[in-house]
Amino acid sequence: MARVFSLFVLALAAKAAWSQPAAPAFGGEVEGDWTTRNFTFHSGEKLAELRLHYLTLGKAARDKDGHVTNAVLILHGTGGSGHAFLSDNFAGELFGPGQPLDTASHYLILPDSIGHGKSSKPSDGLHARFPHYDYEDMVRAESLLVREGLKVDHLRLVMGTSMGAMHTWVWGYLYPEAMDALMPLASAPVEIVGRNRMFRAMIIQAIRNDPEWNNGEYTAPPLNGLVAAEYALWMMTSSPLELQRTSPTPEKADRAVADLRERAKKIDANDMLYQFEASTDYNPAPHLGQIQALLFAINSADDEVNPPELDLVARAIEKVPHGRYILIPTSDETRGHGTHSRAVVWKQYLKELLEVTEPGGEPRR
Repeated sequence: MARVFSLFVLALAAKAAWSQPAAPAFGGEVEGDWTTRNFTFHSGEKLAELRLHYLTLGKAARDKDGHVTNAVLILHGTGGSGHAFLSDNFAGELFGPGQPLDTASHYLILPDSIGHGKSSKPSDGLHARFPHYDYEDMVRAESLLVREGLKVDHLRLVMGTSMGAMHTWVWGYLYPEAMDALMPLASAPVEIVGRNRMFRAMIIQAIRNDPEWNNGEYTAPPLNGLVAAEYALWMMTSSPLELQRTSPTPEKADRAVADLRERAKKIDANDMLYQFEASTDYNPAPHLGQIQALLFAINSADDEVNPPELDLVARAIEKVPHGRYILIPTSDETRGHGTHSRAVVWKQYLKELLEVTEPGGEPRR
């Protein structure tokens, strides 16, 4: 597949999540690590022990034949973790009593993907000697965690935001019989070119070209490269309307830029570099006809990462046997790319998707 750069990240949503109150605690929370042995990456590199961290909410339900019937896999964006979904804007709208993914009736699986959160990553010690992973490697590892680690043989739904949305597309063609439904939020199932790729190149080159990076063996963070990377990421994932709303004065606008520098100091350069480079061969486009489950692709009109004027998703969805594209108009409720984590904006479509794919329901476009 062509070498390309990913559709990013939780970005603005992650920033928003940090300032949001946490969602209420939910029943049946289990947090843990599962290790798979001798994992082979697409490059042929191997890791003797690949640790996958996860959080689950609720309990698995099984039918008379022992098959799991209520498991939902939720996948995070670049630089994030499963815990990012515990914000009030996401979990507070979806996981509570009577809500679409009520933990009393659903078994929610929130993993940390390879290179993220508490799962195995370069900053654990291997630095630039860590195997180079791609999105298919990440999805294969997620599948091993689900099937072998958590003993879940079928998924009611796979959904994700940004990078997690791209993983959702990959799940659809790598494991077409593994789920009833798919819902990618803020993504496109095509290779990335043009402006999108250029921003990613800026991020990668900013880190690699900083002399302090030292081929991954830095003793102090390559701060200039990280700051430049954060600047590029911010502009890539931001929305003009949202920035005007949140920074309406010169002082607030200047403060927001200064905060980016402070945020850069907390990032591990190798982890960030690997996270972006993981997407270089992402391209579901040739495989869209293999997706069997009903799929709702949801984007927002003010998403600068996935601008609707490029018409990418509208064209690609025609190749998905049971696919539907939903474009949410810009409003006071949307947040550009970060709309993917504001469930109040799109949860009615999640309800519809779950209803239509109930046993006996008929897939529809």
